[in-house]
Amino acid sequence: MELSFKRRNGKIDDLIDTLMESVDAIHHPDMIREMIISALKSGQECDYLADLKLLNNTMKEMRYTTNVFAPYREKRKVTIFGSARTEPHEQIYQTCLRFSRKLADKGFMIITGGGPGIMQAGNEGAGSEHSFAVNIRLPFEQQPNPVMLQNPRLINYKYFFNRKVAFVKESNALAVFPGGFGTLDEAMEVFTLIQTGKTSPKPLVLIDDNTGYWDRWFDFVKDCILGKGFISAEDFSIFTITRDEDEAIRVIEDFYRNYHSLRFFETRLIIRLTKELTTAQIEELENEFPEIRLPGTHICPCPPLPEEADEPNLLKLPRIALQFDHKHYGLLVAFIRRLNMF
Repeated sequence: MELSFKRRNGKIDDLIDTLMESVDAIHHPDMIREMIISALKSGQECDYLADLKLLNNTMKEMRYTTNVFAPYREKRKVTIFGSARTEPHEQIYQTCLRFSRKLADKGFMIITGGGPGIMQAGNEGAGSEHSFAVNIRLPFEQQPNPVMLQNPRLINYKYFFNRKVAFVKESNALAVFPGGFGTLDEAMEVFTLIQTGKTSPKPLVLIDDNTGYWDRWFDFVKDCILGKGFISAEDFSIFTITRDEDEAIRVIEDFYRNYHSLRFFETRLIIRLTKELTTAQIEELENEFPEIRLPGTHICPCPPLPEEADEPNLLKLPRIALQFDHKHYGLLVAFIRRLNMF
């Protein structure tokens, strides 16, 4: 029998309904039903055990991730990337220590990879009670650091891709300190996700050391990547480079001075705010950022859409709406920074 996600599986649909009714407190049963169908279809379609193990372990890891982060959904979080080989006596370790401590004092929580080096500095500065550690199981370098070893917010991943989802999905901002291949991989992933709109806009701060690690990286990006036309100049809006931890914190705080969050509904972009914009301020935004709107459309204040009912705690926030072109994501970051000035 070929299973369908639509309700045309006869007895199988009835059995799934009975199964879910037998389990207490199933949230969003339509979604859970599709997940069960997916598992059954995988069992029908795939006879290669390694592939089924990957699907199974991925689901387990993502379920556990959601369970760990769910109680802290309303807390602002900053993900910190950086080298596992940075020593405590190094200047950049101490910068990270101060940075994370100041963020924790301002009510933020810190997410790190849970290992040594910069990751340990981030957890140490924030303190165990304000920290998450999303650790990866490796044969070297990546045992959980002592700050997070017994912490209930320590997650040990088998797969890098699940870990990356946690880093980005659960954070409101990202700070990247100098590091090796792993750090650059994580940073480039975030650049790509923001540039392509696959994650919501969020501040990305590259915190430099006294050797100019990120300055030299920027020269390469400017000369070789922008110079060859592989990116656009607007993509430089995606990140900020600084050596000053206080400036890095200001960049993060300023990003949420008025901007709260956004939702896409096809081409319609809803931006939630903490305070209303005036008609004159909206006109300024229209004049300064015509490229992000589809031709002939305008930026308008709007009430919450019916589709936003799944986030009831946000329904009271003021909103603006525009027909976004789904191209200029770098300009969208600049647009958010501009509306935060009002």
